Amino acid sequence: MKRNKKDRQSLLKDTIEEKPFITDDALAKLFNVSIQTIRLDRMELNIPELRERIKSVATSTWNETVKALPIDEVIGEIIDLELDQRAISILDITAEHVFSRNKIARGHHLFAQANSLAVAVINDQLALTTNADIKFTRQVVEGERVIAKAKVVGTEINNRTVVEVHSHVDSETVFTGVFEMFRSKEEKEGIQQ
Repeated sequence: MKRNKKDRQSLLKDTIEEKPFITDDALAKLFNVSIQTIRLDRMELNIPELRERIKSVATSTWNETVKALPIDEVIGEIIDLELDQRAISILDITAEHVFSRNKIARGHHLFAQANSLAVAVINDQLALTTNADIKFTRQVVEGERVIAKAKVVGTEINNRTVVEVHSHVDSETVFTGVFEMFRSKEEKEGIQQ
């Protein structure tokens, strides 16, 4: 059902506030209009494109927060971070991430997103992966958006922190991993089990 411009723009604004990671393509399908119409509506409403919204938040917040690696070394874009608690990143799968013959994402990109998020969530200058138990649960294809969520689930002896990462496309799990992270002793003292 087509809506008039005013109603569509009002709903567009509400939808982006509710689902900040939604793409222009998904919005175009949702509102049954062209991507160009969505882009024009966003421009009129002064809503930047998704990548710019994420970069704005990431640049101002995470550069000063992530300790274990430079923000530009994180695979995917961090959109939420609470050190030693949880983190979320997104990775849009493009032609550079897939096999050319079948458009299926190469597994090392999904692993890299999850592993770098597990490193980024550690509140320490030194965070190294000592062990990873991973499982790919479904193929990811070009054009899909992978949302990875990391959660610190505990600490173990020998300066280790355990981080679980679950990656989804829409609501479907595509990757899970349990990462055992080494960190320096002095930074670890503040972590709760």
